[in-house]
Amino acid sequence: MELGLQNKSVVITASSKGLGKATAIQFAEEGANVLLSSRSENELKETVTEIKEKTGNKNVDYQVCDVTKPEDIRKLVQSAVEWNGTVDILINNTGGPPAGTLEKFSDDDWQKAYELNLLSFIRLIREVLPYMKENNHGKIVNFASSSIKQTLDNLLLSNTFRAGVVGLSKSLSQELASNNILINTVGPGRFATERVAELDEIRANKLGVSIEELRQQTERSIPIGRYGQPDEFAKMVVFLSSDANTYITGQSFVVDGGLVKAL
Repeated sequence: MELGLQNKSVVITASSKGLGKATAIQFAEEGANVLLSSRSENELKETVTEIKEKTGNKNVDYQVCDVTKPEDIRKLVQSAVEWNGTVDILINNTGGPPAGTLEKFSDDDWQKAYELNLLSFIRLIREVLPYMKENNHGKIVNFASSSIKQTLDNLLLSNTFRAGVVGLSKSLSQELASNNILINTVGPGRFATERVAELDEIRANKLGVSIEELRQQTERSIPIGRYGQPDEFAKMVVFLSSDANTYITGQSFVVDGGLVKAL
Protein backbone atom coordinates (compact mmCIF):
# COMPACT_ATOMS: atom_id res chain seq x y z
CA MET A 1 0.00 0.00 0.00
CA GLU A 2 1.43 3.35 -1.02
CA LEU A 3 0.92 5.94 1.74
CA GLY A 4 2.25 8.90 -0.25
CA LEU A 5 3.70 10.70 2.77
CA GLN A 6 7.13 11.52 1.34
CA ASN A 7 7.87 15.23 1.99
CA LYS A 8 4.37 15.93 3.29
CA SER A 9 4.26 18.74 5.85
CA VAL A 10 3.03 17.31 9.16
CA VAL A 11 2.34 19.18 12.41
CA ILE A 12 1.90 17.12 15.58
CA THR A 13 1.11 18.66 18.95
CA ALA A 14 2.04 17.12 22.32
CA SER A 15 4.60 14.99 20.51
CA SER A 16 7.67 14.95 22.73
CA LYS A 17 6.50 11.71 24.37
CA GLY A 18 3.75 9.11 24.48
CA LEU A 19 1.36 8.56 21.60
CA GLY A 20 2.31 11.85 19.96
CA LYS A 21 5.96 10.84 19.85
CA ALA A 22 5.10 7.39 18.48
CA THR A 23 3.06 9.05 15.74
CA ALA A 24 5.92 11.39 14.87
CA ILE A 25 8.24 8.38 14.52
CA GLN A 26 5.83 6.65 12.13
CA PHE A 27 5.52 9.75 9.94
CA ALA A 28 9.29 10.20 9.91
CA GLU A 29 9.75 6.59 8.83
CA GLU A 30 7.45 7.31 5.88
CA GLY A 31 9.62 10.26 4.80
CA ALA A 32 7.38 13.10 5.90
CA ASN A 33 8.65 16.48 7.08
CA VAL A 34 7.56 16.38 10.72
CA LEU A 35 7.24 19.38 13.03
CA LEU A 36 6.88 18.34 16.66
CA SER A 37 5.64 20.55 19.47
CA SER A 38 5.13 20.58 23.21
CA ARG A 39 5.75 22.98 26.09
CA SER A 40 9.17 21.52 26.96
CA GLU A 41 12.03 22.53 24.70
CA ASN A 42 14.44 20.11 26.40
CA GLU A 43 12.15 17.15 25.78
CA LEU A 44 11.56 18.26 22.20
CA LYS A 45 15.28 18.52 21.48
CA GLU A 46 15.88 15.02 22.84
CA THR A 47 12.94 13.57 20.92
CA VAL A 48 13.91 15.17 17.61
CA THR A 49 17.46 13.84 17.96
CA GLU A 50 16.13 10.38 18.81
CA ILE A 51 13.74 10.32 15.84
CA LYS A 52 16.42 11.43 13.39
CA GLU A 53 18.77 8.71 14.63
CA LYS A 54 16.06 6.04 14.68
CA THR A 55 14.55 6.75 11.26
CA GLY A 56 17.37 8.34 9.28
CA ASN A 57 14.97 11.15 8.37
CA LYS A 58 16.68 14.51 8.88
CA ASN A 59 13.53 16.50 8.06
CA VAL A 60 12.31 16.52 11.64
CA ASP A 61 12.15 19.72 13.67
CA TYR A 62 10.32 21.24 16.61
CA GLN A 63 8.55 24.37 17.81
CA VAL A 64 7.78 25.01 21.47
CA CYS A 65 4.03 25.48 21.83
CA ASP A 66 1.57 25.77 24.68
CA VAL A 67 -1.69 24.96 22.90
CA THR A 68 -3.73 26.94 25.43
CA LYS A 69 -2.08 30.11 24.07
CA PRO A 70 -3.40 31.40 20.71
CA GLU A 71 -0.14 33.18 19.92
CA ASP A 72 1.81 29.93 20.34
CA ILE A 73 -0.57 28.15 17.99
CA ARG A 74 -0.15 30.83 15.34
CA LYS A 75 3.63 30.65 15.69
CA LEU A 76 3.58 26.84 15.39
CA VAL A 77 1.63 26.84 12.14
CA GLN A 78 3.65 29.72 10.74
CA SER A 79 6.86 27.82 11.50
CA ALA A 80 5.57 24.83 9.52
CA VAL A 81 4.61 27.06 6.59
CA GLU A 82 7.98 28.85 6.59
CA TRP A 83 9.72 25.47 6.65
CA ASN A 84 7.60 23.53 4.13
CA GLY A 85 5.42 26.10 2.39
CA THR A 86 2.18 24.64 3.72
CA VAL A 87 0.59 22.23 6.18
CA ASP A 88 -0.68 19.00 4.63
CA ILE A 89 -1.50 17.09 7.83
CA LEU A 90 -2.48 18.24 11.32
CA ILE A 91 -2.42 15.83 14.25
CA ASN A 92 -4.21 17.35 17.24
CA ASN A 93 -3.08 15.93 20.56
CA THR A 94 -2.96 17.22 24.13
CA GLY A 95 -2.27 15.95 27.59
CA GLY A 96 -5.30 14.78 29.54
CA PRO A 97 -7.12 16.88 32.14
CA PRO A 98 -7.06 15.94 35.85
CA ALA A 99 -8.96 12.90 37.05
CA GLY A 100 -11.91 13.39 39.40
CA THR A 101 -15.67 13.65 39.85
CA LEU A 102 -18.02 16.63 39.76
CA GLU A 103 -17.55 17.83 43.34
CA LYS A 104 -13.79 18.12 42.88
CA PHE A 105 -13.80 20.65 40.05
CA SER A 106 -14.22 24.43 40.14
CA ASP A 107 -15.28 26.64 37.24
CA ASP A 108 -11.58 27.33 36.68
CA ASP A 109 -10.88 23.59 36.31
CA TRP A 110 -13.63 23.31 33.71
CA GLN A 111 -12.34 26.34 31.81
CA LYS A 112 -8.77 25.02 31.74
CA ALA A 113 -9.91 21.60 30.51
CA TYR A 114 -12.02 23.24 27.79
CA GLU A 115 -9.12 25.38 26.60
CA LEU A 116 -6.70 22.44 26.62
CA ASN A 117 -8.79 19.60 25.25
CA LEU A 118 -11.25 21.27 22.89
CA LEU A 119 -10.59 24.93 22.17
CA SER A 120 -6.96 24.20 21.27
CA PHE A 121 -8.16 21.80 18.56
CA ILE A 122 -10.53 24.43 17.19
CA ARG A 123 -7.79 27.04 17.08
CA LEU A 124 -5.27 24.75 15.42
CA ILE A 125 -7.74 23.65 12.76
CA ARG A 126 -8.67 27.27 12.10
CA GLU A 127 -5.00 28.16 11.57
CA VAL A 128 -4.22 25.37 9.07
CA LEU A 129 -7.43 25.55 7.05
CA PRO A 130 -6.38 28.38 4.70
CA TYR A 131 -3.41 26.31 3.52
CA MET A 132 -5.38 23.10 3.15
CA LYS A 133 -8.15 24.91 1.26
CA GLU A 134 -5.62 26.52 -1.04
CA ASN A 135 -4.22 23.07 -1.83
CA ASN A 136 -7.71 21.54 -2.04
CA HIS A 137 -6.34 18.74 0.12
CA GLY A 138 -5.63 18.01 3.76
CA LYS A 139 -5.89 15.49 6.56
CA ILE A 140 -6.72 16.19 10.20
CA VAL A 141 -6.71 13.57 12.94
CA ASN A 142 -7.87 14.45 16.43
CA PHE A 143 -6.68 12.36 19.36
CA ALA A 144 -9.34 11.67 21.97
CA SER A 145 -9.93 8.68 24.26
CA SER A 146 -11.81 5.41 24.34
CA SER A 147 -14.38 7.41 26.33
CA ILE A 148 -15.81 8.60 23.00
CA LYS A 149 -17.48 5.17 22.91
CA GLN A 150 -17.79 4.33 26.61
CA THR A 151 -17.24 6.80 29.45
CA LEU A 152 -14.46 6.17 31.95
CA ASP A 153 -14.90 6.30 35.73
CA ASN A 154 -13.38 9.27 37.56
CA LEU A 155 -12.56 11.10 34.31
CA LEU A 156 -15.45 13.55 34.06
CA LEU A 157 -13.49 16.35 32.40
CA SER A 158 -12.01 14.03 29.78
CA ASN A 159 -15.34 12.33 29.11
CA THR A 160 -16.99 15.69 28.51
CA PHE A 161 -14.48 17.36 26.24
CA ARG A 162 -13.46 14.26 24.29
CA ALA A 163 -17.11 13.95 23.29
CA GLY A 164 -16.91 17.57 22.15
CA VAL A 165 -14.01 16.66 19.87
CA VAL A 166 -16.17 14.02 18.20
CA GLY A 167 -18.92 16.56 17.59
CA LEU A 168 -16.39 19.01 16.19
CA SER A 169 -14.87 16.43 13.86
CA LYS A 170 -18.21 15.18 12.60
CA SER A 171 -19.50 18.69 11.91
CA LEU A 172 -16.32 19.80 10.17
CA SER A 173 -16.26 16.69 8.02
CA GLN A 174 -19.48 17.96 6.45
CA GLU A 175 -18.13 21.48 5.99
CA LEU A 176 -14.72 20.52 4.59
CA ALA A 177 -15.44 17.55 2.32
CA SER A 178 -15.90 19.78 -0.72
CA ASN A 179 -12.32 20.99 -0.18
CA ASN A 180 -11.06 17.38 -0.06
CA ILE A 181 -10.10 17.82 3.60
CA LEU A 182 -10.74 14.68 5.63
CA ILE A 183 -11.02 14.78 9.42
CA ASN A 184 -11.32 11.88 11.84
CA THR A 185 -11.05 11.14 15.56
CA VAL A 186 -9.03 8.31 17.09
CA GLY A 187 -9.36 7.29 20.73
CA PRO A 188 -6.78 5.12 22.48
CA GLY A 189 -7.59 2.47 25.04
CA ARG A 190 -4.93 1.27 27.50
CA PHE A 191 -1.49 1.96 26.08
CA ALA A 192 1.90 1.74 27.75
CA THR A 193 2.42 5.50 28.16
CA GLU A 194 3.30 7.84 31.03
CA ARG A 195 -0.28 9.17 31.07
CA VAL A 196 -1.75 5.69 31.51
CA ALA A 197 0.82 4.89 34.20
CA GLU A 198 -0.27 8.04 36.04
CA LEU A 199 -3.95 7.10 35.82
CA ASP A 200 -3.16 3.54 36.93
CA GLU A 201 -1.43 4.90 40.02
CA ILE A 202 -4.46 7.06 40.88
CA ARG A 203 -6.82 4.11 40.42
CA ALA A 204 -4.60 1.75 42.40
CA ASN A 205 -4.40 4.16 45.32
CA LYS A 206 -8.16 4.65 45.25
CA LEU A 207 -8.78 0.89 45.27
CA GLY A 208 -6.06 0.12 47.80
CA VAL A 209 -4.16 -2.28 45.55
CA SER A 210 -0.67 -2.28 44.08
CA ILE A 211 -0.09 -0.83 40.63
CA GLU A 212 1.06 -4.25 39.39
CA GLU A 213 -2.12 -5.88 40.67
CA LEU A 214 -4.25 -3.21 39.03
CA ARG A 215 -2.42 -3.64 35.75
CA GLN A 216 -2.92 -7.39 35.81
CA GLN A 217 -6.64 -6.89 36.46
CA THR A 218 -6.86 -4.43 33.58
CA GLU A 219 -5.01 -6.73 31.21
CA ARG A 220 -7.45 -9.51 32.01
CA SER A 221 -10.28 -7.20 30.90
CA ILE A 222 -8.65 -6.58 27.50
CA PRO A 223 -9.49 -9.36 25.02
CA ILE A 224 -6.02 -9.19 23.47
CA GLY A 225 -4.65 -9.57 27.00
CA ARG A 226 -2.15 -6.71 27.21
CA TYR A 227 -1.69 -2.96 27.06
CA GLY A 228 -1.09 -1.61 23.58
CA GLN A 229 2.27 -0.35 22.38
CA PRO A 230 2.26 3.29 21.21
CA ASP A 231 3.30 2.40 17.65
CA GLU A 232 0.19 0.24 17.30
CA PHE A 233 -1.92 3.35 17.81
CA ALA A 234 0.31 5.50 15.61
CA LYS A 235 -0.09 3.22 12.60
CA MET A 236 -3.84 3.87 12.57
CA VAL A 237 -3.27 7.62 12.73
CA VAL A 238 -0.75 7.54 9.90
CA PHE A 239 -3.07 5.51 7.66
CA LEU A 240 -5.94 7.97 8.16
CA SER A 241 -3.54 10.83 7.33
CA SER A 242 -2.11 9.21 4.22
CA ASP A 243 -2.99 9.18 0.54
CA ALA A 244 -4.26 5.64 1.10
CA ASN A 245 -7.25 7.17 2.85
CA THR A 246 -9.42 8.83 0.22
CA TYR A 247 -12.94 8.24 1.54
CA ILE A 248 -12.94 8.03 5.35
CA THR A 249 -14.01 11.24 7.08
CA GLY A 250 -16.13 12.25 10.05
CA GLN A 251 -15.52 8.92 11.77
CA SER A 252 -14.50 8.03 15.31
CA PHE A 253 -12.28 5.03 15.90
CA VAL A 254 -11.19 3.35 19.11
CA VAL A 255 -7.89 1.47 19.15
CA ASP A 256 -8.10 -0.59 22.30
CA GLY A 257 -7.44 -4.31 21.83
CA GLY A 258 -11.19 -4.96 22.17
CA LEU A 259 -11.53 -3.38 25.64
CA VAL A 260 -14.58 -1.23 24.95
CA LYS A 261 -17.76 -3.27 24.71
CA ALA A 262 -20.05 -0.48 23.53
CA LEU A 263 -20.99 -0.47 19.85
